[in-house]
Amino acid sequence: MWWSPDPRLILYPSAFTISHSLHQTLKKKKYSVTINHWFSGVIEACADAERKEQDGTWITEGMKKAYNQLHRMGFAHSVETWIGPDLVGGLYGISIGKVFCGESMFHCSSDASKVALAFLVEKLREKQFHFIDCQVKTNHLMSLGAVEVSRSAYLSLLKQALENSR
Repeated sequence: MWWSPDPRLILYPSAFTISHSLHQTLKKKKYSVTINHWFSGVIEACADAERKEQDGTWITEGMKKAYNQLHRMGFAHSVETWIGPDLVGGLYGISIGKVFCGESMFHCSSDASKVALAFLVEKLREKQFHFIDCQVKTNHLMSLGAVEVSRSAYLSLLKQALENSR
């Protein structure tokens, strides 16, 4: 089966939850944030990130090449989090219609990926995006306001988000 019958995890931009600690981090302005400044750097860092209970990465050389091509075509986007000249966190994914499909995120400094996500959510709110497809359920994403939806509900939401983008 090419699709998973399991529920999908989505995050409505309006439901994004900023914890007290993330609020404090944002207030300190420790990080600077850019969009699409170094897409290839973000995808490489995501591929190299160590993940609990995973051996290796799903981000193959072929996937990197394909996503970099999608970036050049304007479909794939990255959000980068910096401390000075150093890339310390970020995320990337695909934007289609009024949906952002998150692929991966990484951090090598506390809250750096959350700062990137908070920045992305704000931009998606401004552009009236319907939701972020988080794909895989994690406690981390659930704590930020993500919710599970059934496959049928997901397909209905996706159809609306694509139709409303025309």
